[in-house]
Amino acid sequence: MTLTPIPRLILGLSVPAVISMLVTNIYNLVDTAFVGRLGTSASGAVGIVFGFMAIIQAFGFMFGQGSGSILSRALGNRDVKSASVHATAGFLGSFLFGLMICIFGFIFLDDVVYLLGSTDTIAPYAKTYISYILISAPFMCSCLTMNNILRYEGKAFLGMIGLMSGAVLNMVGDPILMFGLKMGISGAGLSTALSQLVSWGILLWMFLTGKTESKLSFGNARLIKTAMVLNIMATGFPSLLRQALNSITTVLLNSSCADYGDAAVAAMSIVSRITFFAFSVALGVGQGFQPVSAFSYGAKRYSRLRKGFKFACLMSEGIILVSCTVLIVFSGSLIGLFRDDPEVIRIGTRALRLQALATLALPPCMVVEMLYQSTGKRLGASILSSLRNGLFFIAALIILPRLRGLAGIQEAQPLSLIVSVPFFVIFALLFFRRLPREEVSAEEGTGEA
Repeated sequence: MTLTPIPRLILGLSVPAVISMLVTNIYNLVDTAFVGRLGTSASGAVGIVFGFMAIIQAFGFMFGQGSGSILSRALGNRDVKSASVHATAGFLGSFLFGLMICIFGFIFLDDVVYLLGSTDTIAPYAKTYISYILISAPFMCSCLTMNNILRYEGKAFLGMIGLMSGAVLNMVGDPILMFGLKMGISGAGLSTALSQLVSWGILLWMFLTGKTESKLSFGNARLIKTAMVLNIMATGFPSLLRQALNSITTVLLNSSCADYGDAAVAAMSIVSRITFFAFSVALGVGQGFQPVSAFSYGAKRYSRLRKGFKFACLMSEGIILVSCTVLIVFSGSLIGLFRDDPEVIRIGTRALRLQALATLALPPCMVVEMLYQSTGKRLGASILSSLRNGLFFIAALIILPRLRGLAGIQEAQPLSLIVSVPFFVIFALLFFRRLPREEVSAEEGTGEA
């Protein structure tokens, strides 16, 4: 972590993260395509439940990013015991929160489905699909936490194995359960739940068999203090805020689209998944930067932090430039792969082109946000998390549809991304202006992680 050249280190940490993101998103796209064969309403249901899954993921990321950032800095200071206690606290916290989501989700199932933006025709499909997601919520939540901890340890390859195993199982299970066993959308939900359980088991096994530096154990659980859990949650709060706002904006987007029919809901759901797939490679680079940032900051190797930031920005921007060019050129054909409905294709094509153009500005913003969170700058990270895909997007979704109808819905997210860019530039300048130039000597900072 302190001796490997920055480009090679970030690339080494990024490749497993990129592969994990690609495989997971390929599953999401394949799932969308399979469900799309059941009809436009079923396709819309996937988009509806996607907003709820973001809530589950929000708590997984909060505990994972929070405990991961703290334990990585602890490892930078060579405090393995503290790292293990924080890892255990993060895992247990995420599992318990996932369990609470499961319980309350079933109690208020009907209300949840309509709150997420279902129409009357989409609701039956959404309730069936979301029931399986609720069952898997504790495993999905803690699975994300373990994966984040592994990334912050610099063991992204192990996290990749766990996530890929579940994603591949999901892709295989979808056609078998949906069409082979004629379970329809229930098959898609069951396949997702089973894949999450498998990923959870594989990742937990890695922690319990000594493949990680931090350890999950009952002994560590006894050392957990309330202040420690609150510190984890506060450090991970920007991730919770970001994901929660993503969920809110997804609900608002679905609700806005519902006024224009199931085709609009399905189209924007497909666009969101395609765009995120294209962005996932650049996001993987950012995830590779996070442990480098946290460890370098904890070890006071500030020059490495600066070099890592520049490299991550340039590499992620180069990747997204290629990805978005493909989306712009082949937008109509890509939408048609997931739902062969002329109205869905018409609505989705314009939205996808606008999203792709705006996404070109996103990679540096993402790296700045990860920089603040990985170095424990909670307030700055929280502010940045609330802007990009949150407050600006919410405001755009409230205002633009009233002025421009469906076109305003298509334009809302691209506009919110562009408006947020100056704020990220200012925060980056402030961070590096305040970052010390001095760092510990090479002899003091060459501990391995």
